[in-house]
This record gives sequence, structure tokens and C-alpha cells, in this order.
Amino acid sequence: MKIGMISFAHMHAHSYAEGLNKHTDVELAYIWDDNAARGQEMAEKYNCVFIADLDKLLETDIEAVVICSENVNHKEQVIKAAKAKKHILCEKPLATEIKDAEAMIQTCEDEGVILQVAYPVRFAPVMEKVKETIQSGAIGEVLAINATNHGLMPGGWFIEKELSGGGSATDHIVHIMDVIRWIFKDEVKSVYAELDTRFYDIDVEDCGMVTLELESGMIVSIDPSWSRPKTYPTWGNVVMHFVGTKGNLSVDAFKQHSLYYNDSEEKIQELPWSEDMDEGLINDFIHCVKVNGNPSITGTDGLRTLEVVKAAYQSNELKKAVKLDRV
Repeated sequence: MKIGMISFAHMHAHSYAEGLNKHTDVELAYIWDDNAARGQEMAEKYNCVFIADLDKLLETDIEAVVICSENVNHKEQVIKAAKAKKHILCEKPLATEIKDAEAMIQTCEDEGVILQVAYPVRFAPVMEKVKETIQSGAIGEVLAINATNHGLMPGGWFIEKELSGGGSATDHIVHIMDVIRWIFKDEVKSVYAELDTRFYDIDVEDCGMVTLELESGMIVSIDPSWSRPKTYPTWGNVVMHFVGTKGNLSVDAFKQHSLYYNDSEEKIQELPWSEDMDEGLINDFIHCVKVNGNPSITGTDGLRTLEVVKAAYQSNELKKAVKLDRV
């Protein structure tokens, strides 16, 4: 099976490309990037062909594409790929606007292609264990969740609102929300958020607190801030604390690591030794294309998490809770 990659704007593109190259029955055949120099460099690095014209890439014999462009470009590229009958793995968030996400989902359905959203945290072995533990009833009914998805401020296009759609809230709320929906099959009823810019001189928010009420009555708090210092040894964290009627459960998705004091590069690094969640995502996508015919993480999953992000921005602007009304 041949696969193409559309853009290396997002840093996760590297781990996805490495995951593809680990498969003996899959070929990363082509790369397109609107930055030609970057695209050519990545093609050399991953031993494939750079194509400067996206339409030409989509005319090749690839069966699927992995899209890692700037958030605002997801809509156009997903729709183009779908109309070319290519299956799609799209980096999160699915889109910057709800109407765009809806159009992407509809086009993929009309064209009969898979649209899968890149939520790799589902594939962390520890998160799979958390889901199993909670669904077994070991901690009873979960009443509340306190979660953080802290990170380094990524810079670049991530802090340009016209390209990203927003700052840390756009970047980090979606990962936590996807895990919650995946475990509980529950939807958000209302959102209250306070967002601000306190750590950096940038035009988008870099910190905030988001409080959610789910349809079941469960209460969730999420801190999605870019609050890690530049010297922090990894990009950030996914930490969740579940409060149940029979007990509590805490999880740190990136806890399994060795601390590397790297004198040659004058920095300290966390080197993970657990199974790679990005590789798990790629393995799942390949399986879905080859065997299932349906995505395990759907476009609707991407839409629902985007709805929470947009409600958070609305709540912050209105200074009151916002209810989510779905058709």
C-alpha cells in the first residue's frame, strides 16, 4: 500500500513518517509541502519522492494520505484528497471552524473514503488500561475529572491565529476531550472557560482553565496551558485524575521515561520507553484502510472536540457558561 504525506508543517509529521517506514507492506511514496525546501529535505530523509504540485500527488497510485499542514489548510486538503478517492488521516484539530469540519465529513462520506483524526493518546497503553479499569466499574461511577494538557509554547504558525485558529486552547483541549469521549461515550452539555495570555508576548492565548458539564452530570476541568518553561525536558503532559464513587484513579500518559542528561546538546531530555502512541495511531490507520474499511477515530469525533473548543472561546468572550446545542 502506497501512502503520501501532505505537509510537514506539524511536528508530528516526523513520527508519523517514521511509523509508516517501519511497515514492510507499506510504502511512504510521496511528499507534498508548500515549503518546497522542507518538502525536498523530508523526501530525502524518508527516502521517497517530493512532488511540488498537490494535485499531481493526488493523481498518483497512493491509497491514502496523512495530512500534517497548518490547521486552517485541513479543510481544502481533506476535501481535495477525498475527491481523489484517497483515505485520510488528518492531524488535529480537524478544522478551525465547525462548518468546515462538517463539510469535510460530508465530502468524505459522499466519496466513500475514510476520514480518521489524529488522536494518538488513545493508543498509549496506559490509557487503554485506564479505559478498561473504569469500564470494569473498579472505581464506581466517575463523578469528576481533573485534567491537564500542559505544553511548551510551540511558536511558528501555532501562534498565528489565521493559520492555527487559536492558541493553547485550540492546541490542547481536544486531546483531553477525545480521551473522555472515548472512555465514557458521553458528550459535553455546557462549557465555562477563562483564557488569557500571561506567559508570552503573543497574539493568542497561552493559558486558561476550562470547566465542562457532561450530559451524564460529570464535571470536568481542563488546564490546556502552554505553561512549560523552555528548559522543560519534554513537550508537555497528559495527566488525568478520575474521582469515582468507589475510588480514585490517576494517570500520567508520559510517565514512563528515562531522564537523559545530554551534555553534548546542553539540555535534559525525557526519553520515553513505553510503546509509541504515534506509531500506534499509524498502525491503526493502516489497519482501518486495509481491513476495517471504517475509521476507529471518526470525523465526528473530531467535530465534537472542536465544538468544545469553539464553545470555550465563546464562553471566555461572554464571561458565562455556554450550552452546546447539537442537531
